[in-house]
Amino acid sequence: MTSFSEQQHTRAPLADDLKVLIIGAGVGGMGTALALAQHGIKTTVFETASQLGEVGAGINLCPNLARVLDRFGVLDQAKSEAVPLEGAIIIRSKTDETLSSVNFDDIARDYKYPFYTVHRAALQRAIVGGCKATGLVDLQLGKSIAEVDFENTRIRVKPSKQPEAEGEWIQGDVILAADGVKSVTRSLMLKVHGEDDHVVDTGQAAYRIMLTRDQLKHDPELLSLVENKISHRWIGEKRHIIAYPIANNTIFNMSTAHPDRNFADAPSSAYTTRGSKTQMLDTYGDFCPRVQKLLNLVPEGEVCEWKLRVHHPLNTWVEKNVALIGDACHPTLPHLAQGAAQAIEDAAVLGLVFSKLTSKADIHRGLLVYQHARKSRAEDCVAQAAENGRGLHIGDGEAQEARDRAFKESAATGGANPDKAVDKGTQKILYSHDCVQNAIDKWAELWELAGKE
Repeated sequence: MTSFSEQQHTRAPLADDLKVLIIGAGVGGMGTALALAQHGIKTTVFETASQLGEVGAGINLCPNLARVLDRFGVLDQAKSEAVPLEGAIIIRSKTDETLSSVNFDDIARDYKYPFYTVHRAALQRAIVGGCKATGLVDLQLGKSIAEVDFENTRIRVKPSKQPEAEGEWIQGDVILAADGVKSVTRSLMLKVHGEDDHVVDTGQAAYRIMLTRDQLKHDPELLSLVENKISHRWIGEKRHIIAYPIANNTIFNMSTAHPDRNFADAPSSAYTTRGSKTQMLDTYGDFCPRVQKLLNLVPEGEVCEWKLRVHHPLNTWVEKNVALIGDACHPTLPHLAQGAAQAIEDAAVLGLVFSKLTSKADIHRGLLVYQHARKSRAEDCVAQAAENGRGLHIGDGEAQEARDRAFKESAATGGANPDKAVDKGTQKILYSHDCVQNAIDKWAELWELAGKE
């Protein structure tokens, strides 16, 4: 079997004759544009925002994500300000007691890439830069999608700032929708099948906090957190805080999860809100003094809270010549650090699929190949992330005591770790997977399966 590295720059047979429309310019959408550009395929990407800003916070650039970025030729840029983590510490939130420590030295050895942490903006810049360098990606900013015509493979596009505008219909050969957890395309696709689009309220929300080295330098205990290359994972009843350095150890990134109090009565469209520092401190009031010192450093007015929502597994990601990507079809909780990685795996497999098609008549079948190659893995990651959150959030009692004993035993014996994000067995499943080579190896089987639908 020919390896992907030998094929990655081959020009697609349909490269000169394929009109690809991509909805959404996030990691999944631009990643897909870059994957297709590797094979000479031009794309037009429509993005609601008027500019691609420096948004987001820290993100994990784990080996299965790094592997794809390396093939895309943008890993060096993505990791230029990254921190290669050396390990993780799981900590009892109230007492600051270390329950387990995990060394990450084996990750680079076993999977060829270290476990990096980066700012999401750095990842996005690398992917967008890669797209621009190809000259094959037409990025249309400030454009909203009002309607998708599945029968005729076209979308009605209008200026985002003119909601009353009629807009214009844009014709394509294929439409790839990476329009996120609030996906308009998914909602319309489900409507075709007589299904309602219900995003699942997880009952959880998150603060995303970034503290600079200058904010921490007055306290040696806190300064060591940003200077070391360790992920600190404070866990408590119904809450946790995952924290690690990013941006060449100049920023300490903190991502929390806790019961939703601010969004419960909000409309379904509300996913973020300006948070209250007082309420944030109250939410984590029983966490250890070290955490209290960190949270007290957050400036008033800079507390932002995100509602965490997912979606039940879809029956299909594909309708005619339209397919969903990333959070549009498998939005996930962040408790396994695989959201961006799974979106990029989607993109890479789509790149492979369209590098092989020789006839436009096979586009729908090719999209089904993509679905068969990706759906079960992505949905397994979503399920494992939810399960991991439940395990981390166990309240005081016998179950918590048993879990904490398992943490300590894993540290002593190297056995299974209750925190699946740092568990060696789970990491092997996640990080050893080569999504493109897997699709190549199974191509005949996947192609035959797709032909039966």
